[in-house]
Amino acid sequence: MTYQEEVKQRFLDSGIVFTEKELASIDYADFGLKRLDSEGLNLIVYENNDRYCAKEMVLLPGQTCPEHRHPPRNGETGKRETFRCRKGNVYLYVEGEATDTIHSKIPTGQEVYYTVMHEVELKAGEQYTIEPDIKHWFQAGNEGAIISEFSSPSDDASDIFTNPNIQRVTK
Repeated sequence: MTYQEEVKQRFLDSGIVFTEKELASIDYADFGLKRLDSEGLNLIVYENNDRYCAKEMVLLPGQTCPEHRHPPRNGETGKRETFRCRKGNVYLYVEGEATDTIHSKIPTGQEVYYTVMHEVELKAGEQYTIEPDIKHWFQAGNEGAIISEFSSPSDDASDIFTNPNIQRVTK
């Protein structure tokens, strides 16, 4: 099974009903790093307008969305987002007092780019809201994760990643 087929199957196995158009629109974000298995994100965007955004995300086991923040832009506050874990579990890291021992494994050689270590574990049915301009990153547990994101408008090109080599919007 190819990477894309596995991601699509996880969306299909989530219990959420998707249209063929939505499944054809899956964004396999590798952040320009070419390490999709370890640092990547797979998402379907339902709606992203000037008032709100709604997405579904699939993370494969141990897959990590790299550390970033959503800064103010065009005179508006940055994106505020709520993650709701639908299936599996996800470890979310945000600014705050560092957790003594985290569950996640930072991708090899990338440790310098993961600076916030306050761990929030989300199991299926749990949610957490990340305020604007807060550094965060997240990683799926051993079974992978399905996450719904509800947020203010999303502008991926405005995201600021700790790793300067990352490009959120790739060509």
